[in-house]
Amino acid sequence: MYKTRSLPNTRIDVADALRGIAVAGIILYHSVEHFNIFTQETILHALPSDQTVADVLAWLLSGKMYGIFAMLFGLSFFIMKERNSESHRACSDGRVATFEGKASDNQQQKGKSFSGRFAWRMCLLFMFGIINVTFYDGDILMLYACYGLLLIPISYLPSKAVWCIIGLLAIQPVEFYCLLTGTTIDHSTMWELYGKINSMHEHGTFWENALTNLQYGFEVNFRFNVFSGRLTQLLCLFILGMQLGRQRLFYNEGKNLKIWHAILCVSAAIVIALSFVDFGEIDIWLHPIYNLIILLMIVSAVVSAWYAFEGVRNVLHHLCIFGRMSLTNYLLQSIIGCAIFCGYGLACYYKLGITYAVLVGLAMVITQYCFARYWFSSHQRGPLEGLWRKLTWINTETKK
Repeated sequence: MYKTRSLPNTRIDVADALRGIAVAGIILYHSVEHFNIFTQETILHALPSDQTVADVLAWLLSGKMYGIFAMLFGLSFFIMKERNSESHRACSDGRVATFEGKASDNQQQKGKSFSGRFAWRMCLLFMFGIINVTFYDGDILMLYACYGLLLIPISYLPSKAVWCIIGLLAIQPVEFYCLLTGTTIDHSTMWELYGKINSMHEHGTFWENALTNLQYGFEVNFRFNVFSGRLTQLLCLFILGMQLGRQRLFYNEGKNLKIWHAILCVSAAIVIALSFVDFGEIDIWLHPIYNLIILLMIVSAVVSAWYAFEGVRNVLHHLCIFGRMSLTNYLLQSIIGCAIFCGYGLACYYKLGITYAVLVGLAMVITQYCFARYWFSSHQRGPLEGLWRKLTWINTETKK
């Protein structure tokens, strides 16, 4: 069983910056995809740069931003678990005896049965996902809530066992098995569902869109995760984030920076080498692994630059603000983006080409960033982040 190092887990600013990068990247790539509307109609305002912009952003963002989000989810799980363990230890050895009685009782309550509390937290996240999918059929929160539950039993395993699980998931076991055995997975149902959803996005009312998304959203996202190789990769990244938290690799201590430099050099070399390789028949297996290596290159580059250069920290501090409101920003982008691109709103799905759509996405990022700055001027947490925290600890908050 894993045992804590009993070291303080302070807020990790670089993780907030990475979270901000991930959410901003998700908004930009959703704009490339016109928020999952792939129309056959003629685009009214297209540019020659559209295909190049789409290819570059697909290489840089597609699958990577959701992956970074998943990894940081695992890191947050670890920090929450450790802080609750610290609270429990503090209550057990009497260190909270100097607190007021009500505060002491609250700490004791929070130190109990973190697994059950986190499971409830995932139920709340699933509910947020249900709200989100009424606007955007590509919601990931419901799947993340399901993946998050798997972290609970895995977190009790020793590090060697956890690294073995990460290694197994990283090699894309489903795709590798299909490649070895010649097995094929029928994805026809997924394309049929996309057809129904896409038609509704183009021509349906808001309520027709909402009902269709609620009916098919979770299933089509699960099927897409199987199709794209993300089913095991996202779980791999959840667990990897937890394990990086165990190793305290996001703190600038010991040889951590050298480790990140090594990851950056190795991943960059592999990405460059694979960029000249035609994957051919093994694309179904190798392409998700290629995406994972690009993700590791991005994360290691950001962490290395963050600790090495003060100027980088000053710039990325703005994304820390954006990342601290990641749940709120994720739901906001669904509401705003679908109102802009869907037929029930401004219907920009056929009006704007990819280049113009990306500019719309950039405007969304800037607008939501300004809202985040305004909100944090008088609040400690984002609106949905604060609500999620209150509901997570709802019983303990009332037992003071």
